[in-house]
Formats: sequence, structure tokens, C-alpha cells
Amino acid sequence: MTTPLEQRIQTSLNAPVDPAVRAFAAQLGEAAEALAVLFYGSNLRTGVLDGVLDFYVLLPGGIEKGLWPRVSYHEWDAVVDGAGRTLRAKVATMKLATFAAAASGETLDTTIWARFVQPSALAWVRDSRQAEAVVKAVGAAAITAASYALALGPTAGTPDDYWRALFRATYRAEFRVEKPGRENDILGVNQAHFAGLLPAALDAASIAFTCDGDILRPNINPALRGALRRAWARRARMGKPYNLVRLVRASTTFDGAAKYAAWKIERHTGVPVALTPWRERHPVLAAPGVLWRVWRARRRVGRA
Repeated sequence: MTTPLEQRIQTSLNAPVDPAVRAFAAQLGEAAEALAVLFYGSNLRTGVLDGVLDFYVLLPGGIEKGLWPRVSYHEWDAVVDGAGRTLRAKVATMKLATFAAAASGETLDTTIWARFVQPSALAWVRDSRQAEAVVKAVGAAAITAASYALALGPTAGTPDDYWRALFRATYRAEFRVEKPGRENDILGVNQAHFAGLLPAALDAASIAFTCDGDILRPNINPALRGALRRAWARRARMGKPYNLVRLVRASTTFDGAAKYAAWKIERHTGVPVALTPWRERHPVLAAPGVLWRVWRARRRVGRA
């Protein structure tokens, strides 16, 4: 029997997704022999296919050791509205078991539950059993996020007050550069998603609360609040070093990094970048030379 929170999550994960995105997700999932593929990010909200689509490919197997996920870049020639079109995607790949553990707050990582308390869609799944496992994992992300929101937020306030406190804290912990007020943008564009989510997650976590109009007042056990704050303090201390190591690792293990960088450079500067075999094998070492050539090309255009 699913809980009200899981029913809500299931509805959210079944959000409409462009058929081309589902086909791309199916190709990624089948090629990786995955259990499921989640689609998230601004393209999910807007429905447009421009830019880079964001996917999480979830694999079978036990919980991974070391750093995860593995990141890669993919291009796929699709047919959209009867015309050929190249779709681009940044893909994070990890075990479903690892994803579920991170969503439940069992690891120091904050990125999984902080990201997947926000909207996502189940773009492809192997079978109903795996769909149920993904629903439970995303539901766990909501519970973990809601619990930390109470610990980090005010003693009483609107649900948005708690979510704002949570997102501000996770941005500081994750070594992310976000403009001030980014948390307001997230809540503003996803109002329907977050409406009622905090009470539903608190019910699922068996945390009592009262509501006086828009004001929510949690009745959280002081021992639990203290434990959550200590747990958060540890994540806040470790967050920046952990994510910095992850970024360094990604710079050397990002499959398709050179192609991704070349596309971004041409998109933003208008200067095409030729992909040589050496540049594809050594994207980090090639970067200074590529950027120098782009700079010179732009200067020539400016003088013309």
C-alpha cells in the first residue's frame, strides 16, 4: 500500500514529457541496461528541447563505493514534428541502490535529496517493480529534505520559509555559485509542485505539526531536532571539500567532455571548435589552446 506522499510523488513522476525526450531516455536506459531514467531540470518545466537535457540513469546492483555519479555527454539525432533535430543531454549514471541511500540521507551527499525534492519525471523504466522503487526513493528525498528544512528553518513559518532556509543552506554546502534569491526562483516556478509537499512529507516522517492559516508550526522532538542539526553541521563542513573533489574527478572522467565543451563554446561565441582525436582524449589539457584560438577568432571578427 502506497502512502499519500508516494501517491503524490507517483503523480509528479508521471508528468507529461515530450515523446522525443522519452525516446532519448529509452535509448540511454536500454544501452546501459538500466532500471530507470529520470528527467529533471528547466527543460522538464518548460517543455523545450533546446540546450542540454538532464538525465539520471539508474543501474542495477549494490551501493557503490567512492565518488558517484559518473557524468557523460550524449547527442542523438531525433525526428521532432517531422523534422530532423539533434538533441543533447548531460547524463549522470549511478546505481539505483546508491540513489535510494543518498535520497534517504544515509550518505554525506546532499545533492540527491536536494535536487529530487524538486520536480522530476520518470522518462523511462524497465518495469513496474522498478517504477515503485523509484517512487519510494524520490519520496525518501522529500522526507529527508523536509526533515532538514525543519531543523534549519524557523520555529514557525510558511512552508516556503522552510524550503528557502533549506535551499540556502544546501547551496552554501555544495560549493555552488548561485545568484542571491535563487531559492525564490525555484519556489516561484514550481509553485504547484511544492504546494502541500511539506505537510505530506512531515506526515510520512511521523513528525507532528499544526497549521494556523499559512503558518506551520512543527512539534518536532528536541532530541530529533538536535540530531538533525548535528548531522547537517557535519554535511556543511564536508560539503565543499566533497563536491570540489567530485568536480575535479568529473573534469577527468566526463565521457564526451570535449564534444560538450565544443558545442557550448560555439553556442556562446559563434566560433566553431574542431574536435581532433587528441582534444577528445585530453579535454583538460586542450582547453587553454582552444580558448586561445577562440579569443583570437573573436578578435579578428571584431576588427572586420
